[in-house]
Amino acid sequence: MPRPRTEDKRKRILEAAVKVFARKGYFAARVSEIAKKAGVADGTIYLYFRNKEDILVKLFDEVMAEHVQQVRAAVRALPTTKERLRAIAERHLDGLGRNRDLAVVFQVELRQSTQFMERFTASWLQDYFALLSEVIEEGQRDGSLRQDLPRKVATKAFFGALDEMVTSWIIGGKGYDLSQLAAPVVDLFLRGAVAPGKVTRARPALAAVASGRGGK
Repeated sequence: MPRPRTEDKRKRILEAAVKVFARKGYFAARVSEIAKKAGVADGTIYLYFRNKEDILVKLFDEVMAEHVQQVRAAVRALPTTKERLRAIAERHLDGLGRNRDLAVVFQVELRQSTQFMERFTASWLQDYFALLSEVIEEGQRDGSLRQDLPRKVATKAFFGALDEMVTSWIIGGKGYDLSQLAAPVVDLFLRGAVAPGKVTRARPALAAVASGRGGK
């Protein structure tokens, strides 16, 4: 069945907001510009959103909700830690790599305000970290990942690598396929940068961190 026109209009507003925020910047953007881009009257915006901030919040919430849901479903269907991490990396990089405007909003505009960062970190970003942590914990249980590795450190290091790949892609502006970086990121995360035969035992300090409160 066709979707209600109200849903279509709301979706158009969010899509327009992504383009306006990416090109004008969140703080410089005006609601009237979003309305014009969406092809609706200015007042129509307020039928769906309280203000410009509410548009950004709803945009982030809905994109992240869909992303986390899709990643969880994909991860459940895969048997190994490597495959799960690869699926997460591919979806993260492909999702933003196919929509540069959305990537700019997520990587740049959301980070212009400490208030925004704190708010989003406490919501869907926290759920994303929890998903990553679960995959890492499963890998530690089945022996495919080191048990002395602090999960918080591993979770943030893995997310940080993906995050930096997207930021570099935006800044570089070269238009390469961002999803192709998923495999090397996962390989580096799992195998490290040490040449074969040169791996040494973990330092005692790392083991101490893993056994403390910060490692869980």
